[in-house]
Amino acid sequence: MKKNFSNNKISGRLQQVSGKSKWLAYALFVCIIIPASSCKKSFLDVVPDNVSTIDNAFVSKAEAEKYLYTCYSYLPTNTDPTYNVGLTAGDEVWVEDPANAIRSTNVLRLPRGGQSASDPIANFMNGTRDASANYRAIRDCNIFIENVSNLSKVPDLDIDTRDRWIAEVKFLKAFYHFVLFRAYGPIPIIDKNLAIDAPIEEIRVKREPVDKVVDYIANLYDEAAAKLPLTILNKASELGRITKPAALAMKAKLLVTAASPLFNGNSDYGSFKDKSGVQLISPTYSAEKWKRAADACKAAIDLCAEQNIKLYKFPEPLIHLSDTTMTQMSIRNAMSEKWNEELIWGLTANNNINYNNFFQSMCAGMYDFDNLSATKTANRPLMGPTLKMAKMFYTQNGVPIDEDKTLDFTNISELRTAKGEDRFNIKEGEVTARLNFNRENRYYADLGFDRGIWYMENSKSKSDENTFWLMARGAELSQSATVPIAGFYMKKCLNWHFEWTSVTYTNYPWPEMRLADLYLLYAEALNEAEGPGGDVYTYINRVRERAGLKTVQEAWTTYSTSPTKYTTKEGMRAIIQRERALELCFEGGRFWDLLRWKAAGKELNANVTGWSISEDTPELYYREISIYSRQFVVPRDYLWPIRESDLLVNQNLVQNPNW
Repeated sequence: MKKNFSNNKISGRLQQVSGKSKWLAYALFVCIIIPASSCKKSFLDVVPDNVSTIDNAFVSKAEAEKYLYTCYSYLPTNTDPTYNVGLTAGDEVWVEDPANAIRSTNVLRLPRGGQSASDPIANFMNGTRDASANYRAIRDCNIFIENVSNLSKVPDLDIDTRDRWIAEVKFLKAFYHFVLFRAYGPIPIIDKNLAIDAPIEEIRVKREPVDKVVDYIANLYDEAAAKLPLTILNKASELGRITKPAALAMKAKLLVTAASPLFNGNSDYGSFKDKSGVQLISPTYSAEKWKRAADACKAAIDLCAEQNIKLYKFPEPLIHLSDTTMTQMSIRNAMSEKWNEELIWGLTANNNINYNNFFQSMCAGMYDFDNLSATKTANRPLMGPTLKMAKMFYTQNGVPIDEDKTLDFTNISELRTAKGEDRFNIKEGEVTARLNFNRENRYYADLGFDRGIWYMENSKSKSDENTFWLMARGAELSQSATVPIAGFYMKKCLNWHFEWTSVTYTNYPWPEMRLADLYLLYAEALNEAEGPGGDVYTYINRVRERAGLKTVQEAWTTYSTSPTKYTTKEGMRAIIQRERALELCFEGGRFWDLLRWKAAGKELNANVTGWSISEDTPELYYREISIYSRQFVVPRDYLWPIRESDLLVNQNLVQNPNW
């Protein structure tokens, strides 16, 4: 993979500042046991320490650049699934751990009811239990902005580079605030770090109302966008750095989140106030928030178009591939082909690159029978799609399986034998479940399933005819420990250059924002603001067209038992939400979508199910069994808990409801 913004510089700078963490832990201990009037350190890290080290960091361009990469280093580690809350806490995948490799402190405990206020999992504020320390990140961003904005500092830094660096860090500062807002709702805004000798009452910051938080983050994105480059020119060393399209796209995601039911007219939080009586989440609905979000989405889309950011299409290969495979490769590679033309912002920090292999190793199914060995994937927790996720994909007609009036899916376990017409999706002559037939291309592109075709670059046949196919019955190959618990693999997430012969992975940036996501955000915001029609249909249909589907209008009119569903705001809302689940599956967004839609209470309170993977015959294998009974507590679990000890340190803070 191409070198991306000097990971060695990040490591060097992190070593330089790593001493802070011990000091902060000691300060927190002192704040708890010593009267508040004698302690001036906040858990939010709004007061810098190691001042002498900070002064040395801005004596030259080279040293300042190290601090710039420190600001980048707090970005989420999304390609390690044991850290990726958005992927593991939702309903798309499930993880079982036959080798007992799941650590007791990681985010894989979240869907098992492990969250608590005494020691929160994925503590985004403090950076404990497998989360980045976002307030420490904000503090470092503030230090950078303050020093680099001072023209007497970093004397060898030219003005254009100075402006760009400041803009990048403003973006990062906005993003770290967004990560906190998405999880906690109302949060303290840390616009500037406080002086070491600041009065204790200044250090005891308060949570700000959601609307104020959103405006603050949006303004930061705007300030950053004004000075950011339109594109990355130095692709050898700067891929992953922030651009103007990324700033506008992330602002759009922020505003869509803020306009969503969790934060817009949520009566559950009518009594949620701070200790001064300030309302922290307004229970009054505002349609204007959706209009503002739609406008932001369209501005980002227009800029992306100007920069030739477009939906990824798999390029015509030298060998002949069927139209079916070409469509599916466009779907797969939109996520896992590195630096493709659809990517608006990809996370490439050192922590993501290191874990990319680990993530892909969970996605690699047993399709290459000549070179596969059980030892290559044994002794790891295996993450795989749930049967619920498999059911969620459309039929080949582009409508849900329980709405298609021309195809019968009432018995998904019914056994069928694949014919020649199925050969690009299912191994001809093999027996598999009815669920695997007559599905849309994203089903076959995204899921690895028993007897399913798995085309890769090193196909032995040099084509998609007679190519790799998957065995996923555990007893059949005596490798039950290596089959994901529900029987499905995240095929989409495995880069198509992977080979079992050498077990080598092609790393790719985590798609924090790609164009299809932005299109669907726009369709959603516009539908809520104005109702269905016009651009609502245009942009969702662009995504569907790349997936080989008919338009929403044609598909529902012709094939659905609810033919007018797309003509109402409520019906179109359901269609858009499902479209997001399918198009963006395994990319870490669905869990946060379920929260902002206030849909988690329904979707995350159910049994996790899958096939009976330890069997070898299709009759025994294709039985839906319960794996785990999930519980999501409403409304408590919609917002993250603040650690109880932090409430003792800062008595101006209030806990989130019901924690």
